[in-house]
Parts: sequence; structure tokens; C-alpha cells
Amino acid sequence: MSLHYYIGTSGWHYDHWRDRFYPQELIKAEWFKFYARHFTTVELNNSFYRLPSEAAFATWYSSSPDNFTFAVKVSRFITHIKRLKNSQEAVEKFISRAKILGEKLGPLLYQLPPNLHRNDELLESFLSTLPKGMKHVFEFRHQSWFDERVFEILHKYNVGFCIFDMPDFSCPLVVTADFTYMRFHGSTGLYWSCYSDKELADWAKKLANLAANLKAVYIYFNNDAEAFAVRNAITLRSYLQNAK
Repeated sequence: MSLHYYIGTSGWHYDHWRDRFYPQELIKAEWFKFYARHFTTVELNNSFYRLPSEAAFATWYSSSPDNFTFAVKVSRFITHIKRLKNSQEAVEKFISRAKILGEKLGPLLYQLPPNLHRNDELLESFLSTLPKGMKHVFEFRHQSWFDERVFEILHKYNVGFCIFDMPDFSCPLVVTADFTYMRFHGSTGLYWSCYSDKELADWAKKLANLAANLKAVYIYFNNDAEAFAVRNAITLRSYLQNAK
């Protein structure tokens, strides 16, 4: 089984990355192409706030290299407003839009709200309606979900458990599908802190161990302040390449 690491950042369109990552003279319309020369994947997070147009998805497809992969964060309308209930029509609409990315479509990330507590029946009911043959992954933000029974339900449907790192929130290192998904939100400060080389070296060892029998590992840095996400993603990528 050939393992592939997909390592990138959560979004790319940050004004404060100019000079820190994007050249000063580069116009914003060219930022994505520049990003795609340095990374082979990105996590689309604007789709969480508003469903991108068909034209937007088509543009991302056409302006990215052949080997590029998009992880897509699912609409908060589904996860935060509908809270997974009576959402099949919204899910179908969202997925039909995301499928415009074709073979470049990677995992769909469902981030649940912090005040949504564990509900096994709700989770299984929702998972049972999701289209098969796609990569679905759940990021739970309330600790009640971190339970063996929940992991069993995810495993039953080959749905990924999103491992994440953030201050003051301990997340188990669990794999529930034939791939895994990792989000780095910052080690000491949420979204703005930079990971040290030692922290990333330690994470590389943990991820390499987790990935022993997997097909793919998707890793995204969400600490966008001062372009720390870019720096940390490049560093972790080098550690994982050496770990192979």
C-alpha cells in the first residue's frame, strides 16, 4: 500500500501573507497559482461560511496543477445551524458543488460546534445518508464525542476522525478510516502561535506511526498569523519525508 502525505494550509488568501510568503509585487489574482507551486493541497475554509459558486469551484479546478488536492470544509449551515438534522437536501447541494473539483476533490470536513454534545443516534443517522466512495471526516469540538463507541460508528462507515492540536484541548490520536486528517490550530495561542521545530519533529513521529497502514494522511495548518502556517507546513513536510 502506497502512503501519501498531503500537507498544506487552511486557506491561502490572507493579506498578512504578503511579503511573508507572497512577493510584494504579486497581484492577488495570482496568489493561488503561487501557493500551488509550493504545496500540493489546500483546505478550502471559505466554504464553511458561504457556499462557493459553481464558477469558483471550476476556477480552482482549472487554475491548479494536475496533482493538486482540495479538502473542503462543509457549510456551517449543515453543521452549526441544522446541527446535522434534516440536512440531506443541503448536503446534496453542497456535495454536488464540491464535485466540480472532480478528481482533485479530497476529504469533506464536517466541523461540529463546541456546544453540540455527543449523540450517537444523530451521528449514525447522518452518516448513513452520506454518499459512499467519498472521503468524509469529522472534527468534534466537544470532548463527549471522544469515546470508543463514536469511533466504532465512524469506522463502520469508513469516515475519518479529525485529529487536531489546539491550546487547552486534548484530542486523542485515533484512526477510524483508511486515511486520517490532522489540523494544527496553534500550540500556545489559537490560530496565531508558531510551532517549534521540536514540536513538529515530535508530531512527525506520531503521524508516521499512525500512518503505518493507511493510504493517505491529510495535514493542514490553521495558524495563519504571520504566515506561521506556511513555515510550519514546510518544516513538517521535510520531517515526514525523512521519516519515510
